[in-house]
Amino acid sequence: MRLRLTVGLLCLALGACARKADMIISGGMVWTGLSTGAPHAGAVAVAGGRILAIGDSAQVWRYVGSNTQWIQANGGLVLPGFTDGHTHFIGGGFQLASVDLHDAATPQEFIRRVKEYAKTLKPGEWISDGRWDHTLWRGQPLPRHEWIDSVTPANPVFVSRVDGHEALANAAAMRAAAVTKDTPSPPGGEILHDARTGEPLGIFKDQALDLIARAIPDPSPDQRDSALARALAYAASLGVTATSHVSASWADLASYRRFERAGRLTMRVALYLPLDSWRAVAETLSHSGRGDDWVKIGGLKGYMDGSAGSRTAYFFEPYSDSAGYRGLVQYPEADMRRWIGSADSAGLQIAVHAIGDRANAILLSIYDSVARAHGPRDRRFRIEHAQHLRPQDIPLFGKFGVIASMQPYHAIDDGRWVERRIGPVRIKTTYAFRTLLDAGGRLGFGSDWTVAPLDPILGVYAAVTRRTLDGKNPEGWVPEQKISVGEALRAYTAGNAYATFDEAKRGTLAPGADADVVILDRNLFTLPPDSLDRARVRYTIAGGRVVYRP
Repeated sequence: MRLRLTVGLLCLALGACARKADMIISGGMVWTGLSTGAPHAGAVAVAGGRILAIGDSAQVWRYVGSNTQWIQANGGLVLPGFTDGHTHFIGGGFQLASVDLHDAATPQEFIRRVKEYAKTLKPGEWISDGRWDHTLWRGQPLPRHEWIDSVTPANPVFVSRVDGHEALANAAAMRAAAVTKDTPSPPGGEILHDARTGEPLGIFKDQALDLIARAIPDPSPDQRDSALARALAYAASLGVTATSHVSASWADLASYRRFERAGRLTMRVALYLPLDSWRAVAETLSHSGRGDDWVKIGGLKGYMDGSAGSRTAYFFEPYSDSAGYRGLVQYPEADMRRWIGSADSAGLQIAVHAIGDRANAILLSIYDSVARAHGPRDRRFRIEHAQHLRPQDIPLFGKFGVIASMQPYHAIDDGRWVERRIGPVRIKTTYAFRTLLDAGGRLGFGSDWTVAPLDPILGVYAAVTRRTLDGKNPEGWVPEQKISVGEALRAYTAGNAYATFDEAKRGTLAPGADADVVILDRNLFTLPPDSLDRARVRYTIAGGRVVYRP
């Protein structure tokens, strides 16, 4: 018996030694993500879609076979594939083919771009997305439907502000949605009206967005698939190998699964469906399961409030530039408590949008009370954005085990104007990356694409430097909240893997982990902080397959 056991172990050992790599990445600095420390020179061997070995050249050489593919990092940085912890991913694919208003610096340029894009469409086709930003315009006027009615007579328009919490509809869109001066603002939303005539201006906020959105025809499966194809190619070029697609629909899920069956998926996705559909999600998981390593239902996404840019984020104290106004909640607190409690009873993970300090405080209280009522388990509650926090609420993230799913690029964008909204005191704990980490909180970073650029390198740059987009804060806006390169990369890799219960599979480079790898053209750890945004992706590898090279 002992002889048989010895022979068996010898055979297993020989088999392991005999396994050859499908791919070896060499000539670079390897950052495994197991700590926030600096990378080391080394090589990575890949086999069967997983990491086979990591070490120096001599250690990895034994895995070389006649069919091994060699990839040279040429002194660049080799690290786990980036995960974007918060995207509206297929919407991003639609945006890539739509009008782009995000950097239209004047109302005149806004109108010109809408006019030129309308010329490319057939009569009756909708113009949507857009991502305009009125904070770029002197005096910050909100647009009105009259600006674009004459240049879009045959096309309904519903173009969103960059944060997605307010949008402009032209007269054709309001007619299509049967919105008039007598249409009331719904709970959790607002329709702006002309103070003189009472007519709608064309601006709709938060829950009022649905008044127009419900009139827009749903994309066909082919249109949705085309958008996904565009988004996947773009994500691969930026090193993104996984994402949490939040506010997803069942149609989005069907599109990802079509791509997976066709072998066209180049990125892993966890979808978060609407919180108020918790019962349907729970029944689906009971009958069909969550999914697999490429496409799965991650959980549920809800909304507490809106955004600071649209003045719909919910605060304890009024906005500094809007006397007496504190923002709004999108749903009554009682509804949120009921939905979150029911979803938690069903064993579902919950992620909820909260931006204002009062919205965050209420949500933390709900999470705590639900956990106490239902007993201990590994919930991994998420707060999406967690932008403006009271100092006393920050330690609760670590205490309650709540993940702060944040978007660092928003900080260098909002830093241009948000102090005028909320004053000099509240900004001290705005985008509080450093304080959250020091208090034992977990960070997961993302982009909120299409609200902000998808590029994770820009997110790292933003978290490390906090240099605002207007160039007015060269040493960093609220600089005490800066974090290190290693900490920012951890939030884009291991932090996001933890946020979707995938830390045993990905987020680090370790033997047995999924071979999701990105190779950058330079070492971020040795770059001056203000040069971090110059790094570019050389290779993106997903599941052991090269999905992007320039």
